[in-house]
Amino acid sequence: MAEPYSIEFSPEAEIHLRTLTARQQQIVLNAIVEQLTYQPTVETKNRKKMRSNPLASWELRVSKLRVYYDIEEAAEQSLLLVAIRAVGVKERNQVFIGGAEIEL
Repeated sequence: MAEPYSIEFSPEAEIHLRTLTARQQQIVLNAIVEQLTYQPTVETKNRKKMRSNPLASWELRVSKLRVYYDIEEAAEQSLLLVAIRAVGVKERNQVFIGGAEIEL
């Protein structure tokens, strides 16, 4: 079995998470553990590599919720890391992160 990835939230992503309802937070956290602990770089129906943007290189979709993340490898410990950069809500064609609309 593949090595599990460590999951780390940026300080900004922790703030974004707190802007969600308790139910949305639980949905996001469960999805992160389920979908990103193993093989976070494998594209699926809910997980895709994004076009170049300043936010993150990957997107996890969980109904209206979005998790933006990067993959890092820490050479000193050969640690595989999923770095959560932002958490938001998509409504129609707009994404709101921390309550503000973001252009991607």
